[in-house]
Amino acid sequence: MVLEEFYKLNNGQRIPKIALGTWQTPNDVAAQVVEAAIDAGYRHIDTAIAYENESGVGLGLKNALKKTGIHRESIFITSKIPAEVKSRDATIRCIQESMERLDCYHVDLMLVHAPRPWTEMDKPGANRYYKENVDVWNALEEAYEAGKFRSIGVSNFSIDDLNNILAGGRVVPAVNQIRVHIGHVPTDLIDFCEQNGILVEAYSPNATGRLMKIPEVCAMAEKYHVSVPQLASRFVLQLGLLPLPKSVHEERIRQNAKLDFEINSTDMAVLLEMDGL
Repeated sequence: MVLEEFYKLNNGQRIPKIALGTWQTPNDVAAQVVEAAIDAGYRHIDTAIAYENESGVGLGLKNALKKTGIHRESIFITSKIPAEVKSRDATIRCIQESMERLDCYHVDLMLVHAPRPWTEMDKPGANRYYKENVDVWNALEEAYEAGKFRSIGVSNFSIDDLNNILAGGRVVPAVNQIRVHIGHVPTDLIDFCEQNGILVEAYSPNATGRLMKIPEVCAMAEKYHVSVPQLASRFVLQLGLLPLPKSVHEERIRQNAKLDFEINSTDMAVLLEMDGL
């Protein structure tokens, strides 16, 4: 079962091949969602400071561990430093506050959420924050070396942004979490990450629901007797990446994790040819 499979990160840590994404999951329902996911077999939960649901995720984790008897070491928790935080001191404060909200003695993976504040991400000629990102990264390295994190990584980083971290840091990012889905496969960036031992995680594998409006994708999902989100996550897995499907509904949480089928090579080629979604 895919839920029982792992990738190995560049520091030797194991990371479950599928994660429950919690973007847009309200804090007051996050605990219930996390409990349902762990009960369904998920062992990887992804959150972020910016999602404002870390305390709910932490409560759900605590409740699930108490109910199931599963050891904390069996659950992989990811969080993220906000994109707007671009100083060492602010990063250190965020780390402490995040761990308090999650109520964890360690976080398995902490990411830099984006190389620039969200309002500046797509502005041509905007500040690239190269020095500031190295300052943030150095603060994460210190926390990693102190044992607060099992691994550290980045999110939404381009090749230039990654090269900046590789040149200015001591630790190679374990992960780059980026947007990848049918119709949007940034091959050059994925190849660069692979060449540097950086695992690519794919958020929004269902393109925030847009794939369900594409007749060709819907027809292929029907061919495999699966839902479009299942097809989308399986596509990501067959690229060697880690999908982060999300839902707040228990039935869909369970369905999204049923990925033990294979898309044949011909159909993978068809899906890879889609673009602009």
